[in-house]
Amino acid sequence: MTGLSTPRAGVPLPRRRILQAGGIGAAAMVASACGARPPSTASSSSTEEIPARTQPDQSATSKELNISNWVSYIDVDDDGNRPTVEAFTEATGIAVNYQEDVNDNAEFDAKVRPQLEAGQDIDRDIVVLTDWKAAEWIRRGFAQKFDRAWVPNARNLLPSLQAVAFDPERDQTLPWQSGYAGLGFNADLLEELTGKREIRTVAELWDPQLRGRVTILSEMRDSVGVVMLSQGNDPADFTEEDFNAAIAELQEQIDSGQIRQVSGNDYLTALEQGNVAAVIGWSGDVAALGEPYQFVIPESGGTLWTDNMLVPAMARHRNNAERWMDWYYDPKIAAELAAWVQYICPVEGAREAMQQLDPSLVDNPFIFPTEADLANVTVFKALTSSEQATYDQAFQTLIGN
Repeated sequence: MTGLSTPRAGVPLPRRRILQAGGIGAAAMVASACGARPPSTASSSSTEEIPARTQPDQSATSKELNISNWVSYIDVDDDGNRPTVEAFTEATGIAVNYQEDVNDNAEFDAKVRPQLEAGQDIDRDIVVLTDWKAAEWIRRGFAQKFDRAWVPNARNLLPSLQAVAFDPERDQTLPWQSGYAGLGFNADLLEELTGKREIRTVAELWDPQLRGRVTILSEMRDSVGVVMLSQGNDPADFTEEDFNAAIAELQEQIDSGQIRQVSGNDYLTALEQGNVAAVIGWSGDVAALGEPYQFVIPESGGTLWTDNMLVPAMARHRNNAERWMDWYYDPKIAAELAAWVQYICPVEGAREAMQQLDPSLVDNPFIFPTEADLANVTVFKALTSSEQATYDQAFQTLIGN
């Protein structure tokens, strides 16, 4: 991929994105449809799905909607307004409490899990999580089914995303956006420190001249996956030895001070403030920052993931959530959102709508991916419960938790 980085005029700080799929996730289906090798179909757990607890829906009398999403994952104009959200409220009368409080899948999960396990309302009607975590929520009974009759625009979901192992009917999740994990950098600062304006390999992150100016993601599947690829191993089909080799390389770079920080979506602040020059980061986040920031899929490959909307167990406004989902699956609204966040749009017809909205973005590979890019990214394989525990422990030890 080229280092495309020209955002739509007025685009503010973007958002992140994160992880790979559990089971044959939506991102994996995108890759498969476009020629990339599909991931392992192994189940992430043998545990049977637990039905979600619900309570009577209050949408008819309570016109509100509470949402938790990742940072900078919505359109924002120069005055700090969210145009598509405000248009939704105007069209439906539903007031939206939109929170950007998902910084990392595991971190958010830990924050709300005690309530979920106790069968309590977490005061959110929609939460956006990456495939593997969405799969876990469904399996544990933390996500309830929604009524597809109230989401007629769901028919616009790309055919390649319409059936996933963890939600074959797509009545518990709908993709919000997909994206890549790879290399992001400030070209001006990089040139100042190293004399070159781009990096294309993970090895270049370890340039001694970048010591203390590099960050990696706290999403294990992305940071480990990108390093694993650079070592010639496959995140879609790897051994414990392969995983440990990637951990060892990252440990060496942390111990030497090469890596300044391991962080979630907040890595963007360090990048924008000039505290770091290069990152293992997410495509749309970096691309939407504009010059001098650039994102590339490493020559050895990057990872691919999808984030999904879901309705938590015990949510009080399921019908309001269904109307939100339907709103953002209108191709015109989907195109407007994608123009700002610059992540892979899951809505069929959005490209045609983009032709009318902003023709300069019709061929933006971060929004409408090329076959070549999709052939150079991999979905991290689904993990068994035992593997998840083992690899999580190793990664948490690495990052000092």
